[in-house]
Amino acid sequence: MNQEVQDCIERLKWFFPKAFVYKDEELIVEPKNNIYFFLSGIENEFDFRCKVISWLSRPAHKGLSDWWHVRIRNGMNRFLGTEFTPEEISSIYTYVGCGVNDEKLRAFVKSNYDLSILKKSKT
Repeated sequence: MNQEVQDCIERLKWFFPKAFVYKDEELIVEPKNNIYFFLSGIENEFDFRCKVISWLSRPAHKGLSDWWHVRIRNGMNRFLGTEFTPEEISSIYTYVGCGVNDEKLRAFVKSNYDLSILKKSKT
């Protein structure tokens, strides 16, 4: 893992203080709820941002209590420098969450999070 990725992990820990790296393979973001993502394929900050959006959009939207949704969404927003609403997180999760469309996810991040990209049929 290179220094740029390590720096991203350290910044994410500011917003998710219980986060830790397990065996250099996965980033456990929130241990209590088993929220994590694999670090494979992450070579730079752009890749890291893509993983954050892809894998944190679900717990920021569904599957946990409202208290946890807010906490995960706020941490995600602070790390990314965004202000996604619950409705926007829902769209993000629907169109690019959990690795469903990597090409669209990368276009979304490259566009500085232009939400209109999510609903386009082609990226």
